[in-house]
Amino acid sequence: MNMRHGTKARRAAGCALAAAALTVSLTACGSGDDGAKDDGASSSAPSGDKPKDDGGNTVPDTSQTLATINGSNGFQVVIHTAARDDGGFLTVSGTIKNTNSGDTQVPLQWNGQENQVKRTGRSLAGITLIDKGEKKRYYVLRDTDGFPLTTTGLARMDSNATENFFAQFPAPPDGTSEVDIQVPLMPNATIEIS
Repeated sequence: MNMRHGTKARRAAGCALAAAALTVSLTACGSGDDGAKDDGASSSAPSGDKPKDDGGNTVPDTSQTLATINGSNGFQVVIHTAARDDGGFLTVSGTIKNTNSGDTQVPLQWNGQENQVKRTGRSLAGITLIDKGEKKRYYVLRDTDGFPLTTTGLARMDSNATENFFAQFPAPPDGTSEVDIQVPLMPNATIEIS
């Protein structure tokens, strides 16, 4: 019995020690308010985007306009940046505006037609880039779980509402300076890569 009682006591002490160590390590992580200078950078913001506005939303750099695409469906897509990232990615960012007089459903075609992205919910995975010189089409990248690396959850927009978006693609070769962007149900536009 003594041996059994000793094992239970050691097990309980080990659990208490593990709980204390976990508490200390979580406390050490803290809120990150250690007096370090906040330069406004965020690792989760796509390249070419300003990290956050006061409301916590990712805000694209709107200082330039690469293309404005007006669709017959009442949506306007403005492309602000198309920037190469380290690691061979191209991040396109911009804004979408509902120019209709009432709230409007975002076209389902913007999700893409692939079964893998259909199961992940509303997204902009249907956007593609065309490199005419290389005769290649680039699709929105997917993460390891099949989720598209683009803005998600966009289903309806109020009249005159504007939403920020981004989409990441494989980067075309370094010699490619322009690509055509295709947003389903909208005319193509040529954008310059930086």
